[in-house]
Amino acid sequence: MTRDSSLNLLHDARRATATAAAILALTLGVAASASAFGGPGGPGGHWGHGGPGRAGGSGDAMMGQALATLKPQLNLDPAQQQRFDQLVAQGKSAREAGRANHERARAALRAQLAKAEPDLAAAASVADEVQAANLAARRKVRDDWLQLYATFTPAQKAVVREFLSQRVNRAEGYRQRMKGRPAEPRS
Repeated sequence: MTRDSSLNLLHDARRATATAAAILALTLGVAASASAFGGPGGPGGHWGHGGPGRAGGSGDAMMGQALATLKPQLNLDPAQQQRFDQLVAQGKSAREAGRANHERARAALRAQLAKAEPDLAAAASVADEVQAANLAARRKVRDDWLQLYATFTPAQKAVVREFLSQRVNRAEGYRQRMKGRPAEPRS
């Protein structure tokens, strides 16, 4: 084998490795956006078994889920009840839009991978747009739930506080068990 052919083989191997790394990074990015921005997730749907706020869950959605879980204990007044129902519907619409956006990013990636020379930058651009749109939608839903929370009485806020404290402590206990250390109680 000549020196030139050895260099060509080395160059081809490096190029193939770089291409494979780029495809892997893009695929992992799209897969991560699936779980973080509206994809179906594992058992139990988008949030898995533990719901929002579990280890790995989205804190942005934690307030809405907590309020939905606590609805019977909150004793909402009629205005709060009406706003609550609106926010539940808004959250459902946002989740559906997020899933549709995510599917658009996956379709863009599949279309590029079907080409002989995929334009990974184009697929990444679509994934970035989807991520930004879904993040903005999540923040809007969160902020709307926080506005409802601001109308709560001190007794209603205490119910939410206790629930969230239990969730945070449970998640911390889980993280500590995964690290092999005993959990330290939080106050």
